[in-house]
Amino acid sequence: MKAALALAAALAAACLSTPASAQKSYGPGVSDTEIKIGNTMPYSGPASPLSITGKVIAAYFDEVNDKGGVNGRKLNLISLDDAFSPPKTMEAARRLVESDGVAFIFATMGTAPSSAIAKYLNSNKVPQLFLISSASKWNDPVNMPWSMALPWAPNYTSEAAIDVAYARAKNPNARFAVLYQNDDAGKEYLRGVKEALGADADKAIAMASSFEVADPTVDSQVLTLANTKADVFLIYSVTPRACAQAVRKAHEVGWQPQRFIASGCANKATVMVPAGLDAGKGVLSLGSLKPFVEQPKDDPAMTAYIDFMKKRLPNADVNNVAGLYGYTVAEALVVLLKQCKDNLTRENIMAQAANLKNVPLSLLMPGITLNTTPQDFRPIKDGYMLQFDGNDWVVASELLRGT
Repeated sequence: MKAALALAAALAAACLSTPASAQKSYGPGVSDTEIKIGNTMPYSGPASPLSITGKVIAAYFDEVNDKGGVNGRKLNLISLDDAFSPPKTMEAARRLVESDGVAFIFATMGTAPSSAIAKYLNSNKVPQLFLISSASKWNDPVNMPWSMALPWAPNYTSEAAIDVAYARAKNPNARFAVLYQNDDAGKEYLRGVKEALGADADKAIAMASSFEVADPTVDSQVLTLANTKADVFLIYSVTPRACAQAVRKAHEVGWQPQRFIASGCANKATVMVPAGLDAGKGVLSLGSLKPFVEQPKDDPAMTAYIDFMKKRLPNADVNNVAGLYGYTVAEALVVLLKQCKDNLTRENIMAQAANLKNVPLSLLMPGITLNTTPQDFRPIKDGYMLQFDGNDWVVASELLRGT
């Protein structure tokens, strides 16, 4: 606790420091010419479609390095496959910290893999930066002062509350069916649904059914949920496969509730195409990133992203939102490292991460910027409701504020 409070004090003081006038100060993995960055990604296993995120991060860093790096230092990314398996994530994290000597761990994919290494990294005072999870547990600067997430959208509890409120605005007496991943993230989303429904939860939730990430199909769960004839179908999964299967099966059996999918599944390439574009028409999802547009007319940032993908990853599906997210989280890290200037100790890297003020990123939607304080580690709190129109994701609401 004393160590956590000491770091909190350092975080609060960071914005008062004058690093421009300070001498160079480095921690492990940093030199005059290099910043060594550790990462794990599911390059294999059930979540492997999400690995495009890691490939785009690496390509973004290559682009930065070709332009001289960050404050003259090249970004050296060491990215290992963890197959979305927490024990493998732990093994990889130890190698990255103890053998490869990275400055910090960055953008680990998923709640369970990130949770597996959080205690180890916090005990060793290694920053766990911009991990990819919307779990509310990551906003805990007292107990986990070295861990910070940068999610696709507001945390799972806020996402659930926004989904429920949006559905009830259309149908105040709606009955809800919930399909959720059987892990910390899925359980948090379900808890958020219950909290949002309040005293009505027992009556309003027709049924909730779970599945495992490694399950080959969720068809049986969807058939059981469809039999409830619920008005709203809430689908939470980290894997595109489960989201696609749920949307397709509900359509096949003629169940036509209002449908919401997890923010990470708002992906035409990996979810809507496999589900069937007709099956996906009308599906809703909360998001903070701009919906991908193949031929943007008045959006130079989206045009720049498409040009980047064609140049750096010509064989990748540019329509995969996991790539768009990788571009965004890499951009966020570059902003943070520039903010650190020549003070690249682990303590200052974490302190600067906790003092982000209205940071705009090129692919965030209007009105959304990164903001953190030493007491609040949530960079993104707000989002928009998106709807799939049968061909593209389109914005379907005003800016929705998370709590």
